[in-house]
Amino acid sequence: MGFTDLASETGLSALNSWLTTRSYIVGYTPSQADVAIYKALSGTPDAAKYPNAARWYKNIHSYETDFETLPGEQSTDISKYGPEVVAAAEVVAAAEEEEEEDVDLFGSDDEEEDAEKEALAAKRLAEYRAKKALKPQTIAKSVVTLDVKPWDDETNMDELIANVKAIEKDGLVWGAHTLVPVGYGIKKLQINLVVEDEKISLDELQQEIEADEDHVQSTDIAAMQKL
Repeated sequence: MGFTDLASETGLSALNSWLTTRSYIVGYTPSQADVAIYKALSGTPDAAKYPNAARWYKNIHSYETDFETLPGEQSTDISKYGPEVVAAAEVVAAAEEEEEEDVDLFGSDDEEEDAEKEALAAKRLAEYRAKKALKPQTIAKSVVTLDVKPWDDETNMDELIANVKAIEKDGLVWGAHTLVPVGYGIKKLQINLVVEDEKISLDELQQEIEADEDHVQSTDIAAMQKL
């Protein structure tokens, strides 16, 4: 069984924990799994208590008009998703992989193979496993556009920008930025960045930027997409 009552603190805590190292409920792109969980919630989770769930909710909300186009099977059964479901799937996958590695790659069940054929089979199997071990792992990355709002029109935006870009982390690359008018002479900073999903928590990054209380009023994710 996966997620259950997402209106309860237990359910929300489970969801928040699940999203600690994930951007989406399943996989690396938004899907019908995200839609099912999103619709099961009554609103944005409390960012103070469930920061990861709140960050995920805001991101999925940006796809609301395109829910029907997202991949996957539409369902209202949220128990199909969550820790225990994935854990079981991973056990099955591990068993299948182990079975695959034990398959005779050369189609011979003859127990009386001569020594030369057995040596050749062992060599090719070793080469196959070595090649599989060296297969590069895909690093999941996201391109994010972040809005950083100052307190007022007297905020020193040069200092604000410098403080934001002074934040350095493994898996974080700052990109281009611009100042966007928001009214009454106030301009917000809109800055692009690339993050490695497994290394960078956007919620923690936003909190670090907002720690500059002399310049920053708030931050918001304006857009996000997978590389």
